Amino acid sequence: MYDHHHAVLHAVREGVLIIGSDGRLLLANDEARRLLGLPPDADTERRRVTDLGLDPQLTALLASGREATDEVCLAGDRLLAVSVRPTAPYGGPAGNAVTLRDTTELRGLAGRAEVAQERLKLIYDAGLRIGTTLDVARTAEELADVAVPRFADVVTVELLEPVLRGEEPEARAGTALRRLAVRGAPEAGAIYRVGDVINFVPGTPMATGLADGRPVLVKDLRRSDEWRRQDMAGTQRVLDAAIRSLIAVPLQARGVVLGLANFWRAEGSDDFDEEDLSFAEELTARAAVAIDNARRYTREHTTAVTLQRSLLPQKLPEQSALEVAHRYLPAQAGVGGDWFDVIPLPGARVALVVGDVVGHGLHAAATMGRLRTAVHNFSALDLPPDELLNHLDELVSHIDTDEARAAGHSAGSGLDGDEAWPGSFGSNTEEVRAEEMIADGSRTGITGATCLYAIYDPVAGRATLARAGHPGPALIRPDGTVSFPDVPVSPPLGLGGSVPVETAELTLAEGSRLVLYTNGLVENRERDIDTGLELLRAALADSADRTPDQICTAVLDAVLPAHPSDDIALLVAHTQLLDPSRVAEWEVPSDPAAVAPIRSACLHTLENWGLERIEFTTELILSELITNAIRYGTQPIRVRLLYDRTLICEVSDGTSSSPHLRRAAATDEGGRGLFLVAQFAERWGTRYTPGGKVIWTEQSLDDGPGEAAPDSADDILDQWDDVPAL
Repeated sequence: MYDHHHAVLHAVREGVLIIGSDGRLLLANDEARRLLGLPPDADTERRRVTDLGLDPQLTALLASGREATDEVCLAGDRLLAVSVRPTAPYGGPAGNAVTLRDTTELRGLAGRAEVAQERLKLIYDAGLRIGTTLDVARTAEELADVAVPRFADVVTVELLEPVLRGEEPEARAGTALRRLAVRGAPEAGAIYRVGDVINFVPGTPMATGLADGRPVLVKDLRRSDEWRRQDMAGTQRVLDAAIRSLIAVPLQARGVVLGLANFWRAEGSDDFDEEDLSFAEELTARAAVAIDNARRYTREHTTAVTLQRSLLPQKLPEQSALEVAHRYLPAQAGVGGDWFDVIPLPGARVALVVGDVVGHGLHAAATMGRLRTAVHNFSALDLPPDELLNHLDELVSHIDTDEARAAGHSAGSGLDGDEAWPGSFGSNTEEVRAEEMIADGSRTGITGATCLYAIYDPVAGRATLARAGHPGPALIRPDGTVSFPDVPVSPPLGLGGSVPVETAELTLAEGSRLVLYTNGLVENRERDIDTGLELLRAALADSADRTPDQICTAVLDAVLPAHPSDDIALLVAHTQLLDPSRVAEWEVPSDPAAVAPIRSACLHTLENWGLERIEFTTELILSELITNAIRYGTQPIRVRLLYDRTLICEVSDGTSSSPHLRRAAATDEGGRGLFLVAQFAERWGTRYTPGGKVIWTEQSLDDGPGEAAPDSADDILDQWDDVPAL
């Protein structure tokens, strides 16, 4: 039995020691002798464990007699897991049984496992920290920030130039890259600084990586002639800075190379190896996806900005009624759907428009363009503000219906009639309620849009306004006092239904300032609309001596949120009145004999204005229009001349029937008059009033290019003869 136990003891793979209560070694098997390097007589001589020359930590453990389980101790260059158990409880003499396991290789694996765990954590952190914004440059910086110092001592990142513009890049020999990030080393010590354009020399590790689309490892830069080929002096500075190892990894997404990430290690860190190469490739691949997302956002944002800029007014039209200044500020979230416009109307009048399409991006910008075009078209019909907004509301409803059908679901908010517009707005809460309705509509496929449309007449000094879900205007009187006129608010565009649009008329003294704006100026997440309006009121106070442009600057300085979450459009219009001496008006009786004296009075007025050059054409135009009004219209009939940038002739009557331009046949006795009116007037048209209509013409006062105005009746008759017949 003893021989059997002895054979088993020496055959096991663990070292076994038996130590007596006096601290002497009683037994050591072959594995224990090998692990501890014991002399052959260590147990036969019953040497004390303190005399065996073992590591102090292991000696102290064995001599103490205390229990232990897999306590790690050194034995030369080995790591041992030592377990100590007393023998007395099992029927033997007092002492301890010790087992020894060699864990040196396991500890090596554990070290590699620890490295692998750290790499996994780094990849996880990269997923959280890279791509936090949709900015290409910032994303490149985030890659460098994540990798230093946990993977590399220095990181540099370069991107192809087209990527910065949002374009699809093409990596090829000689392609320029721009450095966007340097981390881990002073930028002044780098060969290239942030912002520099780099063309990597063919054959260098960077150029090879870009061309092949694969990472390149250079374990020892001191021995790399290919790397030094890029810049002998610059690379020597890098070596002097103790940089020793490099991995150059192309940034690729969807098989497209976007740029290059370079990882560098210095003295004191291990040189890169093949495992590092694989990890660098994985880390860079994650960053490349974020960079590509930012690139595509840049492309879409650039497209949206270009679209929006093309849709907003490039230059305000010339007119005499208002001195106008404007500002447009896009939100930090991106391009939105706010717009403004200044539209000259017949009779020296001017329309002012501000509108807001809820949302950001291409869809909001495109919808804004459609609505702005529609406003121009409706303005060409010279519709009053309430009718124009009704037509615009109907257009938005059609847009919603078309988009809902395209999306495969029914359009509409589920509300109709009064349900779509419950309750009424108070003076301080109406814009909030409008925004709530727009938000509710956006959840049901409705285009959220608001608009304020105003027409200013410089002859009467009156402004007629209507608004659909839009903030009301501010008014600065000539003495500098500020008020917010009560303009009835209608539902946002597309939600109107059966609710009528109401208008308000304001009589404005010359020198008043009318301030129109979108809700992004006075309302955001940090403050309510009442606070914003009070800030606006304070910014507009004491503006009696400021120009519209100065007022715009003062308003933005005082009211603009720190981080605008919505677009802002601001329009400031300084009102002017047409000099009464440049306005002439006559009542016309329903008698053909009245044509001649009215015509003579008009010509006398032109002489007083110094406009003799256009007397003949004006005489022809007035004769035709007054005759038609007497023949086909009803009372009251009036003639009005306005001397503005052009000469404006207006003939009004009490009927809504409008003449139509046509070609007269050779045998027709009439029908040529209106044709000649169209030939001699720069513009002409009809606008309808509550009591009838107005036929108006405009004649240029400049000797511009083109056919000169007739100088005599003979010239007019010659042109009459040239009128083609059917």
